[in-house]
Amino acid sequence: MNDLHTADAATTARPKGLVAKLLADKHSIPLSIALHLVPGALIVAAYAWIGAPISRAAGLPIFAAWAIGLMVVLFPLWFGLFWLGKRQTGRYTMRGGVVRYRDKPFSRGKIALIGIGFLIYMTVVSLSLAPLDAWTYDHFFTWVTFEGSGSSGTTYLDAYSKEAVLTTLLIFGPFTGFLLPLIEEYYFRGFLLPRLPQLGRWAPLFNTALFSIYHFWAIWTVPSKILFLLPGVWFVWGKHDIRATIWMHPGSALLMTVVGATAYALG
Repeated sequence: MNDLHTADAATTARPKGLVAKLLADKHSIPLSIALHLVPGALIVAAYAWIGAPISRAAGLPIFAAWAIGLMVVLFPLWFGLFWLGKRQTGRYTMRGGVVRYRDKPFSRGKIALIGIGFLIYMTVVSLSLAPLDAWTYDHFFTWVTFEGSGSSGTTYLDAYSKEAVLTTLLIFGPFTGFLLPLIEEYYFRGFLLPRLPQLGRWAPLFNTALFSIYHFWAIWTVPSKILFLLPGVWFVWGKHDIRATIWMHPGSALLMTVVGATAYALG
C-alpha cells in the first residue's frame, strides 16, 4: 500500500522549475517571446546544417531543405507538448491543461462551417497579398540570401526538373501541407496563446505577429501573414475553440498543396 501511495504521489506531484513555468497559466512576456521565436531560429539552423546538405546531395529543390528543417524542429516540439502532459498527468497527452482551447464549445457542424469560412478567407487573402510580399521583398529584404529567397512564391522550386519537383512534393507535401501546420497550431494557438492573459485583447495580435516573425526564412511575408491569420487567431482566443485555426491553417495548406501539385503535374 505504501508503494502505491508513493507512486500516486509521484504521478500527481506538481511540476517544478522550468516545467512549472511552462505549464503556468501565465507566461512572462520575455519567456513568451522566446518560446515564439526560438523555434524559428532553430529551423533556420536545421535548414543550414541538415536540410540543405541533404537536399543538395540528393539533387532535390531547396524546398526539401526547408521541409527537413521544419521537421527536425517541430517534431521534437510536438513531443515536448506530450512530455509536458506526462509531467502534469503521468501519461503522454496534450490534455491536462497543456494544449488548451480544446473543450469544443461549438458543435462539429457549426465549427466546420466557421472553419471552412476561415479556410476560404485565408486562401483568398494570402493569394491576393502575394504582390505585397513581392513588394516588401524587393524594397526591404533583397539582402536575405537564403537559397530560393525571392519575391516569387515558387522561387524555391525554380530551376529544377519537373520530376525532381514532383518527387519532392510527393515526399514532403503531406508534412508541409498538413502535419507541420497542425503542430504549429497546437503549439502557437493551443499552448502559447492561452498563457497571455495579461495582454487582454492584445494577445491575439501579439501571438500572430510573433508567429509571423517566427518564419525568419520568409521574413518579408510578415505583414501579409498578420492580415490573413489575425481573424482566425482572434476567434480562437475569444471563443476558445482551436479547431477554427486548424481548419484555417492546416486546411488551407493542404488545399493549396493538393491544388498546386496537381496543377504543376498537369503543366
